[in-house]
Amino acid sequence: MAEVAGPGAEIGRILVQVGPNSTAEYLLAERNLGELPPLSVQEDLQQLKDQLRDISHDWELQDAQNLEAAIESTENRIKKHTERYLNAVNQTVLTISSPSDVDLRSRQVSKWGLPMETSHKEIICPEMSAITTQSCGRLSLHRSSAPKQKLSMMVKIMYNPRNACHRNFVNENYGVDLPIMNQRQKVPAPTQKIAKGVTVPSLSVAPPSFHLKKVSFPVSETDAEKGILNLIERGLIPRAARITLAKPPILPQAAPLHESHEKHKKPAADGGVESKKGEVPAPPPYPKSGPTSTSASSKGRGGSKGNIAPPPSCISVISPKKSKLPLIQAIQKRALSKSSSIVVKTAEITSSPTFQDLSLEFEIPIRKGAIDYTALDLQGFKKHCCLFWGSVLSFLEHVSNFLKDYAVPSAIVKGKRVMEIIPDFELNQRPTREEILSVIKNISAVKKILSKPGQRYKGQNGTAVAATKIQALWRCYKFRKAYITFRQQQWASGVIAISWLVHVHRGRVRNTLKESRQKHLENYYIRAKHLAANWNRIRTSRRTIIHIPSLGYAHSVREATPDFTIYQGTQFGRLCEIRDPNVDVIYICPFPLSDEMLHYYNTFLGLQPAVISGSPKDIGDLQDRFKILTPEAIKSFPNRPMSLATFLKYSPKTIKRIKKLIQGTYAYIVGGLLSQDDLAVADELDVPILGPTPEVAQLYSSKSGSKRVFAAACVPVPPGHYDIYSRQQMIEVISQLIIDYPDVKRWVFKVDSDFGGNGTAFCDISENLKCYPWLQREIQRYGPDIWKLQWAHEPALAKISQELPGLLAQHAQAVNEKRFPTWGKFLQTFVSQGGIIEAFPPSDSITSLKVDMLIEPTGEISMVSSGDQFHADGPLRSTGTTLPQCSVEPRVLNKLCLQIGEACRSRGVVGYFSIDFVTFIHPQTMGQQVWAIDLDLHYSDHLALTQVLLYVTNGTLDCKLSRFECQVIPSKPKSRRPPKEPGQPAVVSRYVAMSNSIRHANFSLIYYNVFLHMCKAHGVGYDVQQKEGTVFTLFEDYKRLKFGIITIGEHLQGVLMTFAQQLFIIYQELSAPNMHAETNFKRAVQEIERILGVTEQNKLKFEEEASTK
Repeated sequence: MAEVAGPGAEIGRILVQVGPNSTAEYLLAERNLGELPPLSVQEDLQQLKDQLRDISHDWELQDAQNLEAAIESTENRIKKHTERYLNAVNQTVLTISSPSDVDLRSRQVSKWGLPMETSHKEIICPEMSAITTQSCGRLSLHRSSAPKQKLSMMVKIMYNPRNACHRNFVNENYGVDLPIMNQRQKVPAPTQKIAKGVTVPSLSVAPPSFHLKKVSFPVSETDAEKGILNLIERGLIPRAARITLAKPPILPQAAPLHESHEKHKKPAADGGVESKKGEVPAPPPYPKSGPTSTSASSKGRGGSKGNIAPPPSCISVISPKKSKLPLIQAIQKRALSKSSSIVVKTAEITSSPTFQDLSLEFEIPIRKGAIDYTALDLQGFKKHCCLFWGSVLSFLEHVSNFLKDYAVPSAIVKGKRVMEIIPDFELNQRPTREEILSVIKNISAVKKILSKPGQRYKGQNGTAVAATKIQALWRCYKFRKAYITFRQQQWASGVIAISWLVHVHRGRVRNTLKESRQKHLENYYIRAKHLAANWNRIRTSRRTIIHIPSLGYAHSVREATPDFTIYQGTQFGRLCEIRDPNVDVIYICPFPLSDEMLHYYNTFLGLQPAVISGSPKDIGDLQDRFKILTPEAIKSFPNRPMSLATFLKYSPKTIKRIKKLIQGTYAYIVGGLLSQDDLAVADELDVPILGPTPEVAQLYSSKSGSKRVFAAACVPVPPGHYDIYSRQQMIEVISQLIIDYPDVKRWVFKVDSDFGGNGTAFCDISENLKCYPWLQREIQRYGPDIWKLQWAHEPALAKISQELPGLLAQHAQAVNEKRFPTWGKFLQTFVSQGGIIEAFPPSDSITSLKVDMLIEPTGEISMVSSGDQFHADGPLRSTGTTLPQCSVEPRVLNKLCLQIGEACRSRGVVGYFSIDFVTFIHPQTMGQQVWAIDLDLHYSDHLALTQVLLYVTNGTLDCKLSRFECQVIPSKPKSRRPPKEPGQPAVVSRYVAMSNSIRHANFSLIYYNVFLHMCKAHGVGYDVQQKEGTVFTLFEDYKRLKFGIITIGEHLQGVLMTFAQQLFIIYQELSAPNMHAETNFKRAVQEIERILGVTEQNKLKFEEEASTK
């Protein structure tokens, strides 16, 4: 068949040449994976079939069949390799653009399958056109067979464009003049070492906070080149993210190449180029593939899952007889038919919040809880959110169910807001009420409906929900009630258990304290008995006296007394008991002393040798005979009104030091108002106490207890009543007293357990009682004999009892007005603690006396001090005393004191105690009357000042004779001649005015040294030789509220004048012109001037009586 000359022979050569060349090109494309598009090869084969049909009438039938079989075989092989190629190429990510985009974006390749150079940010993809096949009848073509060697040679030639025969073969068969290509030297590929192991670097993965916190995670260029699917699987792109592929401003296209003979062709009228005669027109370019063609081609490829891969191309077969349309022109026009490629930038990741920049706004209606799926906005919204429509639909169903539950008739959902909430909804899967309401456009109307009571029960399943709610509320009420009852019972059981435990614990503590106190009391009696048996020997031998000036009042009294600690620290005069050479003193101070105070008392107590010798140069040092100790517990309990014995009880260091100081000597305690803590301290130190038991001291130191002692002693007392504990009792008692003693103008009310006049009040009842004139007439009408009968008192009692409460509330006055500003407060304290009511002396001239007594352990009773009191702070509060007393005959006073002492001794009182008397001239009898008004079973401040007086004068006080005497060494004569005989000390009488409550607010502004130098500059001092002058006692240097002063002289009148003059000097030095400080200097001076006036009158009377005699 090869020897036949005719048209079929040329066509056979073309087939032989074209087939291998096409196969060679395909093999080259298969090797390079993507350089030749397979669709172009199929199109060229189809064009070849069409051309063969036109010339098939000149061929024989057998040749046509053979040629057709060869073409089909080539076509099948091309399809098979095309599928393999597509499978290899389609491993990249297939990116589907949004429905709104018209163009499909993919990588752009050239017609020959060679990828164009792009930047690392842009990927050029060709646009795939739909492949249309024209149905035509098959032509009977004759195919000439060729040897396999020739086919192999032709393939090699076509495969190598640098072969010398390649250019001639193409020129002869296709009329294409290829450029001359010089032979290039082959450069051997550099041999590289085979890399083993993992060659791919670790890929970054988005952290969990990327989705939760909506943090933008940067995408590098390397990650962007790996494809969008890779970024989604690694979490760098959210699955519900909207991916937008932007168009480049300039789209590259393949430029057409024209032959030289087409340069001067004139364009036709329709805009095309005039074709020559016999030229086959080029096929029209294929239209751009839209969404339909894209999907069709995707289905034809059988489920490719990546980007649309560029198909391999094929060279169209054209007859050489019709050379007017060469193959290169067909190729160029095929290239012109390609649509412009699309430049795809790296997918720009935008999360759902970027939807707020969209101009689209979808309003989805929901009527009666049902979504209107036919609404245009919902359809558009569905297309717009096609990638995450499932989540959107779920959220809309939640909204519709919510509106249906509350029977909301209509609502409009904002699609834009829904897209903003979708990311959070995908994480939580349960929207909140606020999120649902935020997507509703008519939110105000919806909220108004939701706020209606019972709206939930009008929606779907409202009856069931209401029933469930009722059942839940009933169960809640039932269980809540049961729970509250249980908790109350549990609380009650807990309270009972705790109360019982506390009660048991208190019982144990109470029993322990009771046993401990009983043991202390037994030890007290044992040591007191031993002290009484050895008292005569102890009082004359070396001994140590432990002075504890503790005031064991009740807690309420201590709490109500301001500066209670200072009251316990005003008895530094106890240190002066070292005047007995056999006595050492340990003084317990309730506050720490400064170096200035210690230096003052060291110097003061060193005066004893100078006082004895009468020479100031003989001042000694007696620090080894006295110790001033401060309990360390005071720092642990600051600002606590505790007794000094309590502080000492909880001060083990001080207790240990006292034990060392008293070791090997006789020692005993002289306390204040004793309490249980004094017994505990004595038991700890194992020393006796010179004093009564705490029960006796507390009982008979009260106002009612003192009245019992006075009644037992049969001493005169003011009219009154004691042990009053109610208001009704008080009204009844005072009404009866007014009737029994109508001549008493003022009545005094005293609280049992108070001291220093703090719990005292008075009222002038006769002056303010409206029925008092009527009472006087009733007394005169009945007469003294009938008036003594009780039935005569009934009208007066009723009338007085009715008037008294208002009178007392209006006219009663407390001595301490700071503590009791009103009568109601005083009455409350009076009733709670108990008290007495007694008459004020019915005289204008009243003198108070203070007598200090001592009952020794052997039972001997003696008077150790006595003095007349003066009152600068009112008639019921003592300021100081004059010594010795001159207002009562010593014999009478001594008798009264011994009677009271006997009554106290019979009640177990031991140690120091003091008695207060008042004397006046009775207006009816015109005789002197002496009343015993108070009893204190403790060491008094007056006795402490008396100890100071005895120490600085070395004198003796004879209370039986009311005489104070001391020895005065006569001064040396001025002559130079020595005396023949040394001067004998003369015994002289001295009078004293002393006080321990002189106060001035500005006294705290100066130091003690400055104060003493100021007094010395004004001539205020003491003469140790003449035993005359003034000495001071300093109490504390923290607040410096008050100080003590003692003035000694030859005559009482002179002493009082000196005392007043020195107070006035000190007042002028402490007071400033524009300062109004709290002080009692003026009142003290006025009181002394009043006493001086009485003294002067008495002196004149005595002189007149003496002259008449």
